[in-house]
Amino acid sequence: MQMNKFRMPLFIIATILFGIKTYLVYRLMFDLSIENPLQEFILLINPIASAYLIFAISVWLNPARQMKYLRWTSLIGSLILFINLIFYRNFTDFITIPVLFQGNNAADLTGSFLTLLHMQDVLLFLDVAIIWYLSKKKFNLSINLPQTGKIAATAVTFLLLAGNVVLAEMERPMLFVRAFDREYLVKNIGVYNYHLYDASMQTKTKAQRVLADGSEISEIESYLDRNSPDGNNKDVPLYGIAEDKNVIFVSVESFQNFLFDSEINGTEATPFLNDLKESKDTIWFKNFYHQTAQGKTSDSEFIIENSLYPLGRGAVYFTHAQNEYHSLPEILNNESYETSVFHANNKSFWNREVMYDNLGYDQFYGEQSFEVTSENSFGWGLEDKAFFDQSIKYLKEQEQPFYSKFITLTHHFPFELPEEKANIDQYDSGSKTLNHYFQTARYTDEALQSFIQELKDSGIYEDSIIVLMGDHYGISEFHNKAIGEFLGKEINAYEHTQLQRVPFMIHIPGYENGEIREEVVGQIDVKPTLLHLLGINNEEDLTFGDNMFAEKGKDFIAMRDGSFVSEEYIFADGTCFDRESGAPLEEEEANQCTPIKEKVDQELQYSDNIIYGDLFRFYDFGQSEDQ
Repeated sequence: MQMNKFRMPLFIIATILFGIKTYLVYRLMFDLSIENPLQEFILLINPIASAYLIFAISVWLNPARQMKYLRWTSLIGSLILFINLIFYRNFTDFITIPVLFQGNNAADLTGSFLTLLHMQDVLLFLDVAIIWYLSKKKFNLSINLPQTGKIAATAVTFLLLAGNVVLAEMERPMLFVRAFDREYLVKNIGVYNYHLYDASMQTKTKAQRVLADGSEISEIESYLDRNSPDGNNKDVPLYGIAEDKNVIFVSVESFQNFLFDSEINGTEATPFLNDLKESKDTIWFKNFYHQTAQGKTSDSEFIIENSLYPLGRGAVYFTHAQNEYHSLPEILNNESYETSVFHANNKSFWNREVMYDNLGYDQFYGEQSFEVTSENSFGWGLEDKAFFDQSIKYLKEQEQPFYSKFITLTHHFPFELPEEKANIDQYDSGSKTLNHYFQTARYTDEALQSFIQELKDSGIYEDSIIVLMGDHYGISEFHNKAIGEFLGKEINAYEHTQLQRVPFMIHIPGYENGEIREEVVGQIDVKPTLLHLLGINNEEDLTFGDNMFAEKGKDFIAMRDGSFVSEEYIFADGTCFDRESGAPLEEEEANQCTPIKEKVDQELQYSDNIIYGDLFRFYDFGQSEDQ
């Protein structure tokens, strides 16, 4: 009887097991960088504080309910950790509440999910099995505290959390103000407290629309007038060169610039695109960066259609599909263009059917518009060659001029291709994802070559301009070691940023002055650039992008995480680098990044305000008319 007095209650055992398990997952399964001993200490403390917060609630329950509560909370907590781990392996990011509402995408992710599973993942549930076993009545590990004891046990929760927050603020000042970096939040407060923080942010943003009024848009308009003055200028080169021509815009899935001119065992990965980017009728922007966040392809669509930044949490296509926008297809509709999207996926994926209608697209040719068979589909669905081939008949039926956007599927994670369809060897590295990446890239390259030929054969080619753009990265930070070996360099924050360059080519049949342009540009600049080429007035627009052919009004491309690229500098992971050499700058010279960083933060905040507050409902864009 005397020994029972000193038995350790199950809620303490659960706290220790769950805390240590979570710490080991942080260190061994998540790719969280630790820069100093304080970060290491915080990483150890925060999962124990989080676990105690949840399990200590059990002291307020009777013994039978204590055991049931501990069993189920340990299981639910482990599932949350597991889901975050799977998500992180794909996106090098943590789940937010808006992403959870994108659950109808899950059915299309089965192949990707299985690829992301590892055998050791079963260990995430070992402590759950132990807790369930020890919760049996025979062990009698419940605890019956007096009222003062329950209060004291609960008070420890607040002491642990307060200590965690104090240490986090010491290590990362203004952590909660600069919360765009989810990895820093998880490292400092833990994945569970991060989700509580995310929930509070979701509540705040939901209220933002209700409280918004028209005064906010005036401030943003003044900022844009000062910082993006190049909107519509007939004196800028190539103004109206594509007037009344069709625009065929191809969003090339997961394509990064490092594929260009690369070879596997002496075979070019992308021979057609290698030639196209240097042809006399193509303008290739060599330093074009994607700017997507959690919405990936849908983010890239949102950026080019609206010249607004994506949200840091979730995908605008889901969270704010009913907002007022002044989109590219809406503007083109007013100029008598027929507008359409071609994508051989189901219409609900990324909530496209709803969003496209709101953006003003006349037609969406989704999965049901194509003949999909077991012979012409693999991976995520209809193969790119069949996709383009079957689309030609719809293009020929459209009234000209038209704006048609194509979204490819084959070159999509996990980049799996049937052996008989591969025309290049697999790469040989420790990353299965990178090994497959070159084969699907080659297949899409061949599909694009066939598509261009079909456009010529159909008579559409000569009256069109063709824009090719990579939508986002394909190889995440999770594969830095393998991609570093392929490129022959270590992937630090600078190199990672440079890997976010994706193709952007404007192919103009009959144009004789093709060139490779070096300026720093991004997806945010696509909308004003296309309107410039088409000779369409956009002076009444509110856009964070610049016409790529004009003298730029601002000297940076902002990434959603607050990093940026300018003509002289790259700022990433808190470090200012020289853009040409990649060398980190000494403190005095690094201060040159500070004013740009302030503008980046301001611009991202203004864009967020527009979306969260649905501010365009207060703005009169007027009617677009030729000057």
